[in-house]
Amino acid sequence: MLDFSVTSIFTLLNIGLLFIILRFALFKPVTKFMEKRARAIQEDIDHAQRDKEKAARLKDSYENKLAQAAAEAEGIIREAREDAQKQADRIIEGGRTEAQNLLATTRKQLEAEKRAAMTAFQAEAAGLVIAAAAKLLEREITGPDSARTAALLLQELGKKS
Repeated sequence: MLDFSVTSIFTLLNIGLLFIILRFALFKPVTKFMEKRARAIQEDIDHAQRDKEKAARLKDSYENKLAQAAAEAEGIIREAREDAQKQADRIIEGGRTEAQNLLATTRKQLEAEKRAAMTAFQAEAAGLVIAAAAKLLEREITGPDSARTAALLLQELGKKS
């Protein structure tokens, strides 16, 4: 069977003693170091997770603010376009009104000039007709005759024009 000698017993005692020494000298400090390192790593992971969540909240906040700013900018641009369109419409309407007023004034001036030219033409034509009639009659037409003849001629000219 198994034969145990004294050396075997010393060897077993040496192994047991070495185990106890190594356990207190190496295993416990290494285990404590490993546990401390594991806690530090877990704390770093937790800290990174909190930072990641905080960054996500900040990102969402900034995206919301950016969306609000974009919507506000769009509103400002829309208002500016509407104001510009209204101002353009006012300017165009003012131009139309001014053009219509200018056209009406010009028509009145043309009508007045036409009447003045017609009056001048009628007066000159009456003078020429009277001169021609006087030559034909070989006598001078007196004031009342001249006025009556001129009025008749002007009536005739007025009917023709």
